[in-house]
Amino acid sequence: MINKVVNNIDSALKGVESKMTFMFGGFGLSGIPENSIAALSKKDIFGLTCISNNAGVDDFGLGLLLQRKQIKKMISSYVGENTEFERQMLSGTLEVDLIPQGSLAERCRAGGAGIPAFFTPAGYGTEVAEGKEVREFNGKPHILESALTADFAFVKAWRGDSAGNLIYKGTARNFNPLMAMAGKITVAEVEELVPAGELDPNQIHTPGIFVQRILQGEKYEKRIEQRTVRPRE
Repeated sequence: MINKVVNNIDSALKGVESKMTFMFGGFGLSGIPENSIAALSKKDIFGLTCISNNAGVDDFGLGLLLQRKQIKKMISSYVGENTEFERQMLSGTLEVDLIPQGSLAERCRAGGAGIPAFFTPAGYGTEVAEGKEVREFNGKPHILESALTADFAFVKAWRGDSAGNLIYKGTARNFNPLMAMAGKITVAEVEELVPAGELDPNQIHTPGIFVQRILQGEKYEKRIEQRTVRPRE
């Protein structure tokens, strides 16, 4: 069994360079690879294309990379609660490709499955469809969407073993399994790292074949992106 454990975040990020394309798992602030993002924000790499459902908040998650103007283009489905993301997008300093959330998920899954493109009805008749091939299936127009891949995919799991097998917990099982498949190099950080053989094979969400590097993450911050409470009666 191949041991894919790296001892520190610097080893996990070996080979990252400017102008690369990165994928980041997570949904809002749930299941984001916090350690990887924080370390990338301290590197002098710029001109990045980042694929993520959203961009965190101003001072956390991908917001850290936006603060340093490291990201040239965002491919995502939601601006979210990040005012810096919004400001850079509206000022034209950040190129943004906003696409339907289901299409984003399927484009990542297709990239990992080796499917170059697929047709979907989502986005037809909107700006999303501009310049894309349209075909009719069962009397309904569909647009052609291309698969997404990345130089590096950064994901976060609850448990993982030394062979790279991953188990996600709760809503952290969002874009993480899809993006883990689509990176040329996939870096997984986990809350608990165990020896190979300790995970129940029937519970594994991402097989280790898709993971090249795995590390035990540091303390994770359980943030709430947007707190909503009922008013006092």
